[in-house]
Amino acid sequence: MNRPTISDLAKAAGVSVSTVNRILAGAGNVRDTTIQRVQEAAENIGFYGVESINQQLRSTLPGIRLGFLLQQGNRELYQIFGRAIVTACRARRDAIVEPDVEFVDVLTPDNISSRLTALAERCDAVAIIAADHPLIGQTIRSLHERGKPVVAYITDQSAPERAGYVGADNWKLGRTAGFLIAQTTKNAGRVAVFNGNHRYQCQDVADASFRSYMREHAPHLHVDESRATHEESDVAYQMVTELLQDSDEDLRGIFIVGGGISGVLRALRETAPERRAKIQVVCRDMGPEIRRGLSERLITAALCHPIGPISNLLVQSMLDSLSQQGSGTTTQYVLPFEIITPENL
Repeated sequence: MNRPTISDLAKAAGVSVSTVNRILAGAGNVRDTTIQRVQEAAENIGFYGVESINQQLRSTLPGIRLGFLLQQGNRELYQIFGRAIVTACRARRDAIVEPDVEFVDVLTPDNISSRLTALAERCDAVAIIAADHPLIGQTIRSLHERGKPVVAYITDQSAPERAGYVGADNWKLGRTAGFLIAQTTKNAGRVAVFNGNHRYQCQDVADASFRSYMREHAPHLHVDESRATHEESDVAYQMVTELLQDSDEDLRGIFIVGGGISGVLRALRETAPERRAKIQVVCRDMGPEIRRGLSERLITAALCHPIGPISNLLVQSMLDSLSQQGSGTTTQYVLPFEIITPENL
């Protein structure tokens, strides 16, 4: 096939040949939106000079640095979140977005607050995954007063000064978990709920709605008091091991609303197959360990954030927060979650 010409590109972009020539020559009298339209057309038709157009576009776009404070860099799930965020930043066409991704292993409120403050010093806006705590709320308030928007990611914050929230509808998520366990468990028994920390809003809301569903639709199942794993797999392992020893084989389900899934699965693998087959397990989000648990049919379902779309939406919400500074509005961005089972893995 013949290589697309400048005339072909002009026609595809809906501009004149002279406009394309000015862009290729690096002239500064072409609007950013026009350059962007020509750039998109060049990629679509495979125009040979697309890199020159990309360079011209980059030279006209604003440079923005976005900070992302994630948790526990040793957990593959947060590494997946981090990589997807970087990809979303690099894919922006309307700005040069430089991602600054940090992981926090010490999850105390004072440490998270200090790390958030330091990250905001070098970024235009920041996003955070953290428990809802007054110290963190005060830091969000202080950053807001200094013109640094803070967006809550995955789990919301109660600080009214936050710029927005990006995540799932956790009320629906918890009730869906209840539906899945109730529909796959016909015999009476107990259900255990594991959360990471009661101060994570996403977990607390999902826990409450799970219980709401079970009270309404599954009276044959008794839901135990929530057990906090503190996001530690070894703690979850010990809890499940003790639960299996004490339950007289009436344990019918486990809802892991927070961290610790690796420990839960380790304990189940040490359990006799005929017993663990009677236990339905529902968890959140997808990492290598959960994928393995699904493939082994140890997990009934995983309720997951759509990694690509939610990462793109997070970056968009942070850019929006910069353009809307001073408006006093807090924007909620809620995405549907995915339901992954062994059959659609």
